[in-house]
Amino acid sequence: MLTRVLPPPGPARMLTFITMVMSLGQGLWMAINAIYAVTMVRLTPSQLGVSVGIAAALVLVSSIPLGHLADRAGPRTVQMWSFLALAPLTAALVFVEGFWSYLIVTSVQGLAYRAGNNARKAMIAANVPKGERARVMAYIRAALNVTMSIGACISGLVLAWGERVGYQGAVLFTALCFLVTGLLTLKEAPVPPVPASAGAAFAVLRDMPFLAFTALDGLLITHALLLDIVLPLWVISHTDAPRWMSAAILLVNTAFVVAFQTRAARGTDDPRSASWASLQGAGCVAAACLVFATTGGSGTLTACVLLILGALVHALGEIRHAAGSWTIAYDLAPDHAQGQYQGTYKMGGDVGKMFAPAVFTWLVIGHGATGWIVLAVAYALLGAAMPAVVARGVRSRAATAEKAAAAA
Repeated sequence: MLTRVLPPPGPARMLTFITMVMSLGQGLWMAINAIYAVTMVRLTPSQLGVSVGIAAALVLVSSIPLGHLADRAGPRTVQMWSFLALAPLTAALVFVEGFWSYLIVTSVQGLAYRAGNNARKAMIAANVPKGERARVMAYIRAALNVTMSIGACISGLVLAWGERVGYQGAVLFTALCFLVTGLLTLKEAPVPPVPASAGAAFAVLRDMPFLAFTALDGLLITHALLLDIVLPLWVISHTDAPRWMSAAILLVNTAFVVAFQTRAARGTDDPRSASWASLQGAGCVAAACLVFATTGGSGTLTACVLLILGALVHALGEIRHAAGSWTIAYDLAPDHAQGQYQGTYKMGGDVGKMFAPAVFTWLVIGHGATGWIVLAVAYALLGAAMPAVVARGVRSRAATAEKAAAAA
């Protein structure tokens, strides 16, 4: 199991270990965040929704500038200070009372987390050779799933206890994980900042091929919401399967990612092969949607079997699509601007996740199997478009490199 989540000794292992420490606290906090806000801070559900929406909007519009900061100040410096700042910001939630203080703290917390995340992606680009990034990202994702699951298990104990001291201890433990993450960053090799160059500060906004890929992949990555939001509602409203099947599906997904993510990254060493991997992943997700469509009206046992089958096919699509996306996002970005490009890439997923829950719920819960079929067709079409979009980006990057070489 360790060989599946930890790469060989070197920079990649430290990157993976730091991610494991960070995601341990993240997994704990994600599971109790909403309940803590309602029960301890005493927000109403509507106030929680407004605060989450405002914080998400601030993070969205700041993603490119925060990525640009990682390029100019150096990604290791930005990563270290971002996670060190997250420690007191998270601990401050113990003392938060009411809507406004919660909104302010969580908004600044979100900005710090996005700055650290963008810098971490730039650290991977700087410390890992181009042909190995997908493999290293596969290790990181497998490790993240393991420690986030551990954090979620700890949160179950906190929720079962239900006492204020337990919630506060969970908050402080999450803050400690961020603190350790920031300190461990000092163990990584320093990456020098990139000096400012002539031209627009945010060159990514003029890179239409990369923006097209970001938009396309942002739509594709919404498949993660199928397991988190759509399937639990589908299980209780359209199938005879027991409610606990939603948890079983998530466990199957987590175990599958840990076991096979590193294998799924094979053969994605360049943008062309990676684009075909994304196509394959989208095809699997489309097939999973068709399987889920058959579970409505089936008997209890049949529905359970089909839901697990669909979850396995979906997990295969998820890890194959992820492996392709990592290579494309890194290789289509110039090395001197990895921070702002990775920040832009992250925005694609953010935008997709803003509209997908409402649209997916309306389609599937409101229209049953027809909604699943519509989603299957949509994912298949998005995947089919990926090779052409990436090929355009590769040509654009090559032309830019030729112009730079001619100017030199």
